[in-house]
Amino acid sequence: MRTLAVFAAAALALGLAAGPAQAADAWPSKPVRMVVPFPPGGATDAAARIYAQHLGDYLGQSVVVENKAGAGGEIGAEYVAKSAPDGYTLLMGAVGSHAIHAAMPDKPGYDFGTAFVGVSMATSMPMAVAVNSKVPARNVQELIALAKAKPGSITYGSAGPGTSQHMAGELFQVVTGTRLMHVPYRGSGPAITDLLGGQIDMVIETLPALLPQAASGKIRLLAVTTPTRASALPELPTLIEQGVKDYSVATTYALLAPAGTPAAIVDKLSAGMQKAAAMESVKQAAQKLGADAVATSPADTRRMLQQETARWAEVVRLSAAK
Repeated sequence: MRTLAVFAAAALALGLAAGPAQAADAWPSKPVRMVVPFPPGGATDAAARIYAQHLGDYLGQSVVVENKAGAGGEIGAEYVAKSAPDGYTLLMGAVGSHAIHAAMPDKPGYDFGTAFVGVSMATSMPMAVAVNSKVPARNVQELIALAKAKPGSITYGSAGPGTSQHMAGELFQVVTGTRLMHVPYRGSGPAITDLLGGQIDMVIETLPALLPQAASGKIRLLAVTTPTRASALPELPTLIEQGVKDYSVATTYALLAPAGTPAAIVDKLSAGMQKAAAMESVKQAAQKLGADAVATSPADTRRMLQQETARWAEVVRLSAAK
């Protein structure tokens, strides 16, 4: 009888140990939702749609992109953060925006640092410093000199308070010792329109959003914000090359899952993302957006999220941005 009890206990223990693995093996048994917390047509939406079909092929189930826009991306992010951690509801997040919002005094309704587990990066998109053609600066050092000569006289537009574009401008001021005047807009489109019209002096905006306008001659691109030159415009030097040593910003998109999602499911999702990112069709689709397809392991994704959160928290602290 005692032997039977020991055998039953051992069998139960083995069953419990195998449970998560068996659950992961059975997953997914229905379509997976990939929530985009911004409207259709934007860069986050594009990143999600580049990967969704290929990830679905890898998983053997449809991956459905669902847009839940509002509050600068926080409505959709909070929805996923509070969803069941079963692998069926994921977030394609704009890492910079979420990290910035987490550092602001008026925090979202969830803790970005603990609410998600990183699955994989998806795409990385360079930003660029652009000025209206009337601004007498042909390079970044000339722009810095203008800003220092008359503090607060150079205006820079952004897609709105707390956006990556806003905080890229705040970081620029911190590392260059300049003081600019921030002009927030409701989106990148209106900011670029006013840059073209000469109502504002400069923006730091995603390179794809600026490229069509640069050909008009009404704006001048001065630098890209990434450590290396952008493949979409290799002749444009970086800020680092022009003497701004501590500046490196990219708009990064990553696939996230609610905290508590089984590691085996996270690993399976990450493997699918990495396989997709290695495909030539995915690389080309990303390049058409001016981005790079850059899938990563869950461990590398976690490190990237931690670094971005810490970096933007420090920028918020130094700049007192709101």
